[in-house]
Amino acid sequence: MSTKVLVVDDEPQILRVLRPALTASGYEITGAGTGAEALVVLASFAPDLIILDLGLPDMDGKEALRRIRVLTGTPVIVLSARDREAEKIMALDMGADDYVEKPFSMGELLARMRAALRHASDVSEPQCIKVDGLTIDVVKRKVEKHGILLKLTPKELDLLICLARHAGKPLSHREILKAVWGPAHEGDSQYLRVFVGQLRAKIEDDPSEPKLLLTDPGFGYRFVEAD
Repeated sequence: MSTKVLVVDDEPQILRVLRPALTASGYEITGAGTGAEALVVLASFAPDLIILDLGLPDMDGKEALRRIRVLTGTPVIVLSARDREAEKIMALDMGADDYVEKPFSMGELLARMRAALRHASDVSEPQCIKVDGLTIDVVKRKVEKHGILLKLTPKELDLLICLARHAGKPLSHREILKAVWGPAHEGDSQYLRVFVGQLRAKIEDDPSEPKLLLTDPGFGYRFVEAD
């Protein structure tokens, strides 16, 4: 089975250059020209690696990276003409696995892709999380409770996936808000409580006594660890 690569770049010539070279190296390629399109393709294509440009037309590439990291741990190589060191550090701190500047050599890019994929194979994450009758399909972004498909809003789903990917680990209010809503909302704890309440009403057997999405008083929330 081919390794699938999602290239997120609004410059058609980049995809025209990358597609034949990566295909010849055994990769299956699909492209997205905007951050919004990338998030849609991410769910349907389920790439093994993402090449992401920082200069997207609809959102800053770092915002796209933040949203990608909420949904998946798929390795991301940032590809950009920006040469400022601060940009590189920020992208890496936000979850990018590597950074390649334009113009780049195909040999270097392929080597960095292989390294990112090797690392990802050593740190695999579950694509489907099951606990107490709840099934979360991270790739297809579907949630079922006792076999019944639940209707979650996109933000409720982002919140659930963020918590479930760190099952058993307490996440602070600030960490959750930054991951799901962005840095501008880091202090909106009341906002988060509203969404947690909405989510519990849909996933818990008894929302008044939650067993899946637990509160760590004075700190944050924790999704229960599977047995």
